[in-house]
Amino acid sequence: MASQSNDNEIQRYELVERGQLHTLNYRCYFRDIKTKTIVSPFHDIPLVNEHYTPPTGNPVDTIYNMVVEVPRWTNAKMEINKQLKMNPIVQDIKSGKPRFVHNVFPYHGYLWNYGALPQTWEDPNHVDKDTKTTGDNDPLDVCEIIGVLGLIDEGETDWKLIGIDIRDKLASQINDIDDVDKQLPGLLEATRRWFKYYKVPTGKPPNKFALDGKYANREYALRVIHETRKYWEKLAVGETKVDEKVCSIANTTLNNRGTITKEDADQIVEANEKYQKEPVKLDLSIHNVSYVQDE
Repeated sequence: MASQSNDNEIQRYELVERGQLHTLNYRCYFRDIKTKTIVSPFHDIPLVNEHYTPPTGNPVDTIYNMVVEVPRWTNAKMEINKQLKMNPIVQDIKSGKPRFVHNVFPYHGYLWNYGALPQTWEDPNHVDKDTKTTGDNDPLDVCEIIGVLGLIDEGETDWKLIGIDIRDKLASQINDIDDVDKQLPGLLEATRRWFKYYKVPTGKPPNKFALDGKYANREYALRVIHETRKYWEKLAVGETKVDEKVCSIANTTLNNRGTITKEDADQIVEANEKYQKEPVKLDLSIHNVSYVQDE
């Protein structure tokens, strides 16, 4: 996430964990390696990476930072928590227990590295002109910027960006959504099917899609990013009013109404239980496979 001159510089941030993984008290905070300051992955990590140059040295289009919440092939539903100050990654809760998504055959968990773009926000007060639904009050989602899929998740707009790591060996060959099927045949269709049916094993109906379920190209995806960036900016400066209990704007770098001191951020982290390196023992049922009939 930084200068290519030193490969270690790519990782500008380190993780600060508290509690025990796969329990309700687990927290994963982000800390700037150079300043040793806790930062919010929602507000402080920049959307655009202005320093990274790919190994080839070739000029590239805008490179966006991505916060990976759920690693590929895992099914613990980890996410940036909007309510907690400094927005640590926590495990989503369902019925009072840490949530695991069902493994929809033939996959285990998520098909890609899944996460979010920092400094973006899908405004729940805004009705999207294409999806005709409101935002889901989350940062913009990314899977694995070359295109976008418009998911309607339980009546809310939930854009799913399709991107590729700039260091991936296929990055130079995948520049727009049509290139994906040429280089990775079957991935886009598998992605669409997964998003449609992944909640069906819980008893919910299949999700619906905007744009007739078609993937939009890179240009459209960049417009979505630009729009959600503007919503985040209004949130950060206070133009859009939200309850702090619903969406914390605490940060350490923006010098705005939500900015707190390094010491205050450290206290937020230290108020949590100490980190236990050994994760809690999980029930083997989280590895069960669900079979879903296509509509």
